[in-house]
Amino acid sequence: MKKYQRFDLPEREELSRCLSMNYSYRQIATLLHRSPSTVYREIFRKNLNRISYRAIYAQKWAQYSAQKSRRPRKLDKNQKLQEVVVGHLALRWSPEQIAKRLKILYPNDMAMRISHETIYAYIYVYPRKHLKRQLLYHLRRQHKYRYVRDKARKKCCPIQDYVSIDERPVEVNSRKIAGHWEGDLIQGSMNKSAIGTLVERKTRLTLIVKLKHKDASSVRQAFAHKLNRLPNALKKSLTYDQGQEMAEHKMFTRDTKIQVYFAHPHSPWERGTNENTNALIRDFFKTGTDFSRVTTKRLKHVEDLLNDRPRKALGFYTPREIFTKSVALET
Repeated sequence: MKKYQRFDLPEREELSRCLSMNYSYRQIATLLHRSPSTVYREIFRKNLNRISYRAIYAQKWAQYSAQKSRRPRKLDKNQKLQEVVVGHLALRWSPEQIAKRLKILYPNDMAMRISHETIYAYIYVYPRKHLKRQLLYHLRRQHKYRYVRDKARKKCCPIQDYVSIDERPVEVNSRKIAGHWEGDLIQGSMNKSAIGTLVERKTRLTLIVKLKHKDASSVRQAFAHKLNRLPNALKKSLTYDQGQEMAEHKMFTRDTKIQVYFAHPHSPWERGTNENTNALIRDFFKTGTDFSRVTTKRLKHVEDLLNDRPRKALGFYTPREIFTKSVALET
């Protein structure tokens, strides 16, 4: 069997004649010194089949495809657009966030428009492998191929004397009023360290809390210290899972005037905004991170990156922009 190379016109004409004589794929492959699978792919390329295959049409399509693959990509032709896209990829923005945000940043410049699929194609089909690896590094999920895996969440522990999420005001579900938060912990290496995460349901503003310890008293004090910096009008409720770190929820409510509502056991979808935010934070702190070694400055940097990143749910405005508007309205 000869080394693979593309079919040329004489081979395609011979293939067409063999098909007219009803030869099998293996018989054709033997005559052309090709693999049967190569012959099969050639015949059925571009919606063709044994009856409709024509050598001239197949040859023209092959030439068109070869020329198309060598055409410069949009990001290669527009240096300014390439710099903006790659720069925002480095900030861990998704291709869709970049594409939608460009319409806001450059409303009158049609040259600064690109679809998120074009950005993905630029990343995944890039011919130079070392540059492809660099671009893949900036994506949230550094996969070689485009797919999403579900992540199992940790089990929640029961907690006593709590107010159920069933008693939470209806206004919380509507997301029309700012000041309703969701909270959780992200565990570190061997579950020996953790950080706290708080996200506002309407604006998606994220607060990352440095924790010295994971016990209920430490978590209560750290969360209260973080939330008490906010205007009172933006401290209405906190929805939490039934983890023992929130066992002092009554003291927390006393210190912050924030009512805590607890989700049902093993029901992470009842705190979906926080679960999604934790996944975003995990992009910066991989599994096995020792959070006791992560500085407050580093946590604040990640917090700022997330709050200055446009969100699809916010019309591709940033959480900080929407939260700032909410502060102006509520105060």
